[in-house]
Amino acid sequence: MAHFDELGLPKRLVDRLAEKGLTEPTPIQNRAIPHALNGQDVMGLAQTGTGKTLAFGLPLIAKLSDYGTKPAPKTLRALVLAPTRELANQIAASLKEMVEGTPFKVGIVVGGVAINPQIKRVERGTDVIIATPGRLIDLMERNALDFEDTDFLVLDEADQMLDLGFIHALRRIADVLPFERQTMLFSATMPKQMNEIAQTYLKNPIRIQVSPPGKAADKIDQSIHFIAKAEKTNLLKELLADHMGEASIVFSRTKHGAERLKKSLEASGFTATSVHGNKSQGQRERAIKEFREGHAMVLVATDVAARGLDIPHVRHVYNYDLPNVPDNYVHRIGRTARAGMDGKAVAFCAPDEIDQLKDIQKTMKFTIPVASGRPWMGLEEQGGKGKSKGGPRRGKPGGRGRGQGRSAPDSDFGPDLDVTVFDKPSGGKPRRGKGQGGKPNRSGDSKPQGRFSDDARVESSDKPKSKRVWKSDGKPSGKPKGHSGGGRDDKPRGGKPQGKPGGKFRGKPSGKRSGQGGSEPPRRRSR
Repeated sequence: MAHFDELGLPKRLVDRLAEKGLTEPTPIQNRAIPHALNGQDVMGLAQTGTGKTLAFGLPLIAKLSDYGTKPAPKTLRALVLAPTRELANQIAASLKEMVEGTPFKVGIVVGGVAINPQIKRVERGTDVIIATPGRLIDLMERNALDFEDTDFLVLDEADQMLDLGFIHALRRIADVLPFERQTMLFSATMPKQMNEIAQTYLKNPIRIQVSPPGKAADKIDQSIHFIAKAEKTNLLKELLADHMGEASIVFSRTKHGAERLKKSLEASGFTATSVHGNKSQGQRERAIKEFREGHAMVLVATDVAARGLDIPHVRHVYNYDLPNVPDNYVHRIGRTARAGMDGKAVAFCAPDEIDQLKDIQKTMKFTIPVASGRPWMGLEEQGGKGKSKGGPRRGKPGGRGRGQGRSAPDSDFGPDLDVTVFDKPSGGKPRRGKGQGGKPNRSGDSKPQGRFSDDARVESSDKPKSKRVWKSDGKPSGKPKGHSGGGRDDKPRGGKPQGKPGGKFRGKPSGKRSGQGGSEPPRRRSR
């Protein structure tokens, strides 16, 4: 195993690393640092938590320390771009530790905070600026920066910058940088667009790959629980209680879900905090500080914190909701087992998340071991089998038993809306669909049809005459064409008008129709 003093780094940097307890480089550091010190462009592929920050940070500090002069006003000698504020803050903190006690200037330019103090700091000149693309462009538009002396460009977590749509911002920033510069790119995954980035902005780069793209760290013990969505919170609390004194990160898919989960954990006696898009930059930093210092043992976060959090004592990562982007799973679980330590990653999979699980396992080329439950692969109905509590009355919601429809996902119809579409064949009562209580239709076809195949059961006839959508409160959201909206089956009884006397209808008057219970509108009284 190599040591830092064998990589060509200055003695002062090696001594500073030793003070921090670092003597042996990680694989990505061992292979990238010598090439970076030689001035070559580097393209590094490695999992999160493998030390990529020092892989480019140490060569930058070593080369910039040789300049011997202060940077001119508004200029910067090295630019490091990061996709998120959290990652930018983490990079800045790591570099500041290495240059503590020296005149070396490290600046940070991120959104979520006032821009004027940042402008004042960069006006004095900076050795290295760590920035998010959006805020950097804000400063560029104010002519607050001069890139004439910028000799180094680093793109950290470049794959996430592509995921977040920063490709146009990257092009705009790269166009103002000097052509003669050294560029380093680091990423945990290798999407197709990454090759375009490398060919455009790197010159004959040295490609360093210490693990297959999308592969999780070897020291992470992964497991998955197949569980109903409603039971996730109870299981999470049971698992957290088993290691009460150990730091855990819980990932939620939505910011509102993260905040609700945090409050639920606090109500159960856990010390928890949260980081998500509804938090200001100051609130995020305070939450991370509480978690880092051990004042909170559980951090509930969205993918905004999936990268950039370098907290070595995190032993457990929970995927409360599986991410929609498979690579994000790799970045999430990369918050544990950092710096050579062990860690555990636990995932929960509800029936409607099976597609995400398949994509994740395909990306990692790894089948996650099952800790509990039965895989949902062969299940057609989301809630399994059970008795319906709604009874045979059509339109009354009940348990999801045999013949019960599937709820639409929150993102499409809202959490409280069960959608089932009924078609009325010519001549007769509307057929009962499989989403309500009672018997299924006679066709015996249990497969979903049409555009609602993943969200609702759709029953249709060859010649549909009308449609209506039923909400969970048992009331129709509209009435079929040509019907008065009267009786339970929308069929007049005894030839009498349906609804209230006086020709008033529950819906818009459709006029008088033969056999449909219509009535004439009231005549105007003559004075």
